[in-house]
Amino acid sequence: MSTLRHDVPASLVVFLIAVPLSLGIAMASGAPLAAGLIAAVVGGIVAGALGGSAVQVSGPAAGLSLVVVDLVHTYGWRATCMITLLAGAVQLVLGVFKAARAALAVSPAVIHGMLAAVGIIIALSQLHVVLGGSSQKSAIANVLELPGQIADLHGHKVAVGILTITVLALWTRLPKRVKVVPAPLAALAAAAVTAWAFGWDVTRVDLSNSLTEWAFPVLPQGDWHLVVSAVLLVALLAGCESLLCSVAVDGMHGGRRVDLDQELTGQGVANMVTGALGGLPVAGVIVRSTANAQAGARTRWSAILHGVWVLVFALGFGWTITLIPLEALAALLVLIGVQMVNLGHIRKVHGHGEVPVYVVTMAAVILLGLAEGVLAGLALAALLALRRLTWVTVLKREDRDGRLHVTISGSLTFLGVPRLTHELRTIPAATIVDLDLNIDFMDNGAFEAIHSWRLDHERMGGTVVIDELHDEWYALAASGARMFPAKSPPKAPDRWWLPWAHRRREAEPITMPSDGTTECLLTAGAREYHRHTAPLVRPIFTELARKQQPSHLFITCADSRIMPSLITASGPGDLFTVRNIGNLVPRRGTEPHDDSVVAAIEYATQVLGVHTITVCGHSGCGAMAGVLSGGVQAGSLPGLRRWLRHGDHSLATFIETEGDRLHAGALDVLCRVNVQQQLENLRTYRKVDEQVRAGKLELVGLYFDIGSARVHMVPPLRPTLSVKTFDRRLVTSED
Repeated sequence: MSTLRHDVPASLVVFLIAVPLSLGIAMASGAPLAAGLIAAVVGGIVAGALGGSAVQVSGPAAGLSLVVVDLVHTYGWRATCMITLLAGAVQLVLGVFKAARAALAVSPAVIHGMLAAVGIIIALSQLHVVLGGSSQKSAIANVLELPGQIADLHGHKVAVGILTITVLALWTRLPKRVKVVPAPLAALAAAAVTAWAFGWDVTRVDLSNSLTEWAFPVLPQGDWHLVVSAVLLVALLAGCESLLCSVAVDGMHGGRRVDLDQELTGQGVANMVTGALGGLPVAGVIVRSTANAQAGARTRWSAILHGVWVLVFALGFGWTITLIPLEALAALLVLIGVQMVNLGHIRKVHGHGEVPVYVVTMAAVILLGLAEGVLAGLALAALLALRRLTWVTVLKREDRDGRLHVTISGSLTFLGVPRLTHELRTIPAATIVDLDLNIDFMDNGAFEAIHSWRLDHERMGGTVVIDELHDEWYALAASGARMFPAKSPPKAPDRWWLPWAHRRREAEPITMPSDGTTECLLTAGAREYHRHTAPLVRPIFTELARKQQPSHLFITCADSRIMPSLITASGPGDLFTVRNIGNLVPRRGTEPHDDSVVAAIEYATQVLGVHTITVCGHSGCGAMAGVLSGGVQAGSLPGLRRWLRHGDHSLATFIETEGDRLHAGALDVLCRVNVQQQLENLRTYRKVDEQVRAGKLELVGLYFDIGSARVHMVPPLRPTLSVKTFDRRLVTSED
């Protein structure tokens, strides 16, 4: 039922697009026009059935036309079909051995540059056909011959080409109900009808019964090294284009994700079949795949049915193709070629600094050839990647007290040593230097450069304090320990949320190298804050210095494991926080009397105007363990025993709901019940209760499970329209 509703209409849309594009690509490839239709049929049925993508549509690809033209010129058409068949076998083997993901390692800038170059070459060559002439052997020759071609215009042929381009350009601006007919089909139909109606002298498409005449492919004659290179070139280009297309199309639908190895295997079988039947090489095509996804296709049946429709058309209505002027097909190819120079791709590669790769690939393909251009682009991409991987960033900042902060970031290898030593030698002698190493790799050459500079600087009266913000490459090398075998994942330079023990090997007092004194971890932490975090948050605190406007009153336990800003992802000025043993809120008028919490509540609700009061408990709370033991665990701590009396109502509620028999999870149940009871205690204050009933204030309960680092919402004991009610569910991104 889903196939009838979604895939059949989508297949018809793709079929209407595929027929004119297949004919045009066959013409641009120098192959029989029927070869384009054969490839469309095989790409739809075989690749659609065996491939790993739900909505990708395969068929003849414009990006391969330049290769096919050269192969046809060198070996002939039947030998080109054999090369296609062998390329399919290579793809099949690569897919079986799970090598598909290796194709994704190719820089997209190389692929986009190659396609842009192919588009320019196609547009230049077919422009001559539109003008009534014939294309030349190279892009340069086409450019040089273009002025003479323009001077010797052929009226009717030029008129058909201009009409086709005009229809293609204007079709996208028509109403949506008209645009149901694809623009290429409408343009070719308009050109054919107009040429027939006015009796224009144009060149007609001639299939010459090629759909019924078939001969088995023959082995190419010539140097076998060149033949093997041609087979690998077709296999790799078609495979890369198919896999990159399938990844791009994967984000356009909500169905099953693509299996790249299965997709490559399906493409290999399809190329073997199309080569045996005399068709063009097959690859995944972005135009047809995008149209398929946008038309609502859900499964691979859309691609399969589109191939069936092309087959039915070719066998039953192939005679209609002979009405199409060749100049109209050439005009269609001109526009396709221009569209292959995608401005969106240029913007993307520019944003990642890969324009040189794009430009070099495009220029080399146009001037030297497809294989040479791709190799040039890959070589440049590799060089740029190596440069980025070894690029060293050195930032310097001087404090008011004269200390110099130097941050070195990147991968430190021998290639970056010249820049590194140059920057370090500009540091004045006898300077106190805080050297931060935010690096993910350090080789021996880089270590020797830093270590030698440090020794020289300290010998000249300076001081160097090294802080490794990432893994301790320098410390390990200095101690003679074995280095890490490979690069390690990057970490953010600001590590305020990590415990002290996790930031240093030993949680011991730190000896300052300048005067030999020691400082406690808290003082060292404050120093680290001033070095790394304060410069980042200073603008925020400068604004907050005038006035605080928190939106939440946050009441939580004094337990050292609870960090309100961490578990709520809040920042400076967001929370007005109260912390006490057991996150307790004494009820109004209870003994022992305590005004500390109520003072915070009054100030938050009546002066600061907070909109929410949150009570946050946690698992394994020691205060609740004391309440559960009836104060026994408080031992000889009279102040704590008196304070825990404010938890008696929580214990009473727990006994009412759970009974007086303790079980393994009793403590954590009481911790949750305690949060609910403190929300009730808040309602004993008249101002709070009035604001809750008026809908001006929300009471929220949270429970932090320390072991799983998860925050749960806790529903109140008596939900009202003014008290926020939640299910017992995790507060995660899925919520």
